[in-house]
Amino acid sequence: MFIVNPDPFLLPTYRISPFTTESIALNNELPNNDFAVGYFDKKFGVGNWQYTYNGREAIELALEHYQLGKDDLVTILTTSENFYISSCVTKSIEKFCRWNRELVSETKIILINHEFGFPHPGMEKIIATGLPIIEDCCTTFFSQDKKQKVGKYGDFSVYSFPKFFPVQIGGLLVSNTEKKSTTSILDKDQKQYIQNVVSHHLQNEAKLIEKRNQNFEYALSRFSTLGFSARFESDDNILPSALVLNNNSVIGDLNELKVFLSQNGIQSSVFYGEDAFFIPCHQNLSKHDIDYIFEVVKAKLNKPQ
Repeated sequence: MFIVNPDPFLLPTYRISPFTTESIALNNELPNNDFAVGYFDKKFGVGNWQYTYNGREAIELALEHYQLGKDDLVTILTTSENFYISSCVTKSIEKFCRWNRELVSETKIILINHEFGFPHPGMEKIIATGLPIIEDCCTTFFSQDKKQKVGKYGDFSVYSFPKFFPVQIGGLLVSNTEKKSTTSILDKDQKQYIQNVVSHHLQNEAKLIEKRNQNFEYALSRFSTLGFSARFESDDNILPSALVLNNNSVIGDLNELKVFLSQNGIQSSVFYGEDAFFIPCHQNLSKHDIDYIFEVVKAKLNKPQ
C-alpha cells in the first residue's frame, strides 16, 4: 500500500527532473569524462556550442547577441499556442526588453518554445517571416521533428540538462549563426562537473531513452483509467520531458490538485490556459513510483470536490 498525506517531515520527493538527493553522492564520485564533447561536436558542430549555468543563462547569452534596447520586442511562440510560458523564459527576456505572445510589426526576434519535448509544428511558416529565431529546446534535448531540424532552425538554440539528466545545474547554448564570444558564469570546476555527469548518461543514451519511453507509456496507461488523456500527440521522434494530461473535467480544481500533490511530495503544475496539468515522468522513476503518483491523484478524486 501507499501512504497518502504522511507527516510533512516524512514526505518523498518526486521532481519533474530526474535529479534526486542520491544524485549528489553519485555525481561526486564520477571520474572526469569528456564523452559529451565528441557527442556535442557531432550533434552541433565543432565550436558551435558551449556549456552554460542553466537554460536561463543560455537564453540570456543568446539575447546579448542582438544588442536589444528596452523598447525592442521578443515574441514568444509555443508548440501548443496556449498562453502558458515559464517565468524562467519571460524573466530572462525582461532583462533586455519587452515580450509578447503574438507576431506583430514591432517583433524583432522570435523565441520558439518547443514545449515538453514536442517540437513546434509551424517552423517553415515562422522561418518565412525572415526574423531572427531563438529555439528554446530546454525540454527537447532528445526530440526531433520529421525534418530532423529542431535546434537548427534558429540563430541559436538553448538546452537545459536538469530536464533530462540527474544534475542540479547545466545548460547549453548552440550557435547556428556567426560566432560571437560569450562568457558564462560557470567556473572551470563546474564545467567539468557538468561534463562528467552528462557524459556518463549520454554513454547510456539508448537505455535512458528506452526507460523514459517505457515510463511514459506505463504512466499514460494508468492515468487513462481515471479519464485523463495525453495533451500532445507523440511519435517515435519525441521524448517528452513530463507527462502532460488533459484533465477532461475529471478534477474540479487543478490548482487544488497541484497543492495536494505537493503535500504528498510530488512536483507538478497546471498547464494554465487549458484544462490540463503535468507531472513527473522520467527515467529514474520505477513502476512503483508511478503507481504512488497515480494513487495520490486517485485519492484526490475520492475527496469531496
